[in-house]
Amino acid sequence: MAELRYLILADGEFGPMSSKTANAVIRYQPDRVVAVLDRTQAGRTAREVLGFGGDIPVVGSIEEGLALGPTAVLVGIAPVGGHLPEEWRGWLARALEAGCDLVSGLHTFLADDPLLAARAKALGRRLVDVRRPPADLPVASGLARKVAAYVVLTVGTDCNVGKMTAQLELGRELRRRGHRARFVATGQTGIMLEGWGIAVDAVVADFIAGAAERITLEGARDADIVLVEGQGSINHPGYSGVTLGLLHRSCPDAMILCHQATREYLGDYGPQPWLRIPPLREYVRLYETAAGMVYPSRVIAVALNTYDLGEGEARRACEEAARETGLPVTDPVRFGPALLADAVLRGRAEYLRRRGAQVRSAS
Repeated sequence: MAELRYLILADGEFGPMSSKTANAVIRYQPDRVVAVLDRTQAGRTAREVLGFGGDIPVVGSIEEGLALGPTAVLVGIAPVGGHLPEEWRGWLARALEAGCDLVSGLHTFLADDPLLAARAKALGRRLVDVRRPPADLPVASGLARKVAAYVVLTVGTDCNVGKMTAQLELGRELRRRGHRARFVATGQTGIMLEGWGIAVDAVVADFIAGAAERITLEGARDADIVLVEGQGSINHPGYSGVTLGLLHRSCPDAMILCHQATREYLGDYGPQPWLRIPPLREYVRLYETAAGMVYPSRVIAVALNTYDLGEGEARRACEEAARETGLPVTDPVRFGPALLADAVLRGRAEYLRRRGAQVRSAS
């Protein structure tokens, strides 16, 4: 999908917390975005809405967006349940007629929509459903524990707290330092950015662990450090099953705990929050205990999301989290990922020493 130039569809939802897919593409691939469609924000720029993205315009109609010459329309939000809003079907059909491919990460597959599938076939356009899982996924067998690469998994206190972003920033820094680090996408947005992966939340439950194992093994083929994108939270009432499947079958050697500094409840963006987020030190204990039932792992750092805090408040939040957990803490977007990279490299050095000792004792 590297050749595509996107009109991003995020109508009524374009914002710092409500359009994760749109925001990530704008942050990491801004040159591929011609505009964002959101009638409620029309006339503004991405920078005005998000704080980044430069002068990418926000338009108020599909016609206005298509006039800017995109080669694809990308669905840039993920509503609860991942369903396609009915009004958008007509917009997407119009985009096909204008010569655009369609790229979507919704649970509702565009290729299964009779109108869009027929229109795309007649016009020779592509419908790319990045959330559609492979048909041949196995039940996990524990092979990920045997990879030579150092595997790092991001884990969270909630959904949408920065697990993917932390890994992308960390990967950039590790590669800048000369290390072979590879990001393993487990969600629709990461797949759009990387061009490969499996959206594990679309996989039948018995095969989630098998999907996690397969992509971890793939990531380790040409990397010394594998950065697996985490999903959900171990105590999330809706998504903990996906979290545990990733945790147990990516067999991480280390974890990075991700948290939005101001969030107090799971699903705090909802109308009636009810489940309070425990202290970070409790999450460290929970994740290390749960991981250790299958493969020993430890939390080596904390990545804070401080987008809604001032500079001074953000630094204090990092300092408080460091005191609470005894771990290095940073906001990898705001303050850079150097502390995370340092923690990973320390952990990898210890991992290599242990492996060397095991090889010597076995021989």
